[in-house]
Amino acid sequence: MKILVCDDDQEILEAIKIYLTNEGYVVFKASNGLEALQVLDENNIQLIIMDIMMPQMDGLKATIKIREDKNIPIIMLSAKSEDTDKIMGLTLGADDYITKPFNPLELVARVKSQLRRYTSLGSLETKSDVYKSGGLVIDDERKQVIVDGEEVKLTPVQYKILKLLTANAGRVFSIDEIYERVWNETAFSQENTVAVHIRRIREKIEINPKDPRYLKVVWGIGYKVEKI
Repeated sequence: MKILVCDDDQEILEAIKIYLTNEGYVVFKASNGLEALQVLDENNIQLIIMDIMMPQMDGLKATIKIREDKNIPIIMLSAKSEDTDKIMGLTLGADDYITKPFNPLELVARVKSQLRRYTSLGSLETKSDVYKSGGLVIDDERKQVIVDGEEVKLTPVQYKILKLLTANAGRVFSIDEIYERVWNETAFSQENTVAVHIRRIREKIEINPKDPRYLKVVWGIGYKVEKI
């Protein structure tokens, strides 16, 4: 597996590289968003660890560019702990977020978790499953989402959330249940994380995200895909 680590702090770059290399990953380095985009163009990268605050092109702008044509997992790093940074990163397409200073073992665990999801979403399955709700169609064999005849590009986490809800159309899932089913971790104050991903999915599949046809909130309980 090839991982791109992008950070303008050379000590952090080297430390992350050492830990990931010891786990058997091939690590590419970049010190700003522009360098990261160049590395992505020249190599088949499976996951990105992206710092937010960097010169020339910061991590948020780089994430926007990456999400134009790539759905590989992105873990964002930041020296700040405010929820606004976390929400902004997730809104722009990041799959996970970790605040500096961080425990390297936690970072490695999150890398493994994201790669497991990414490879499972991209692997071939023996059974072809198609889930539908009105004009919303998920072809799980092709990992393809179609809305009213148009293909919609989702990140791996967005896809897994929408697949969970669509495969169980009409059933309401709590925020904790969604988090535990999608992230395979015990939920602990993850309301913002799930809500941001839900909002991004709505922006992609709904004609009017503020008046959704498919992905609806059940106030005080959770979310569901309407059974149409």
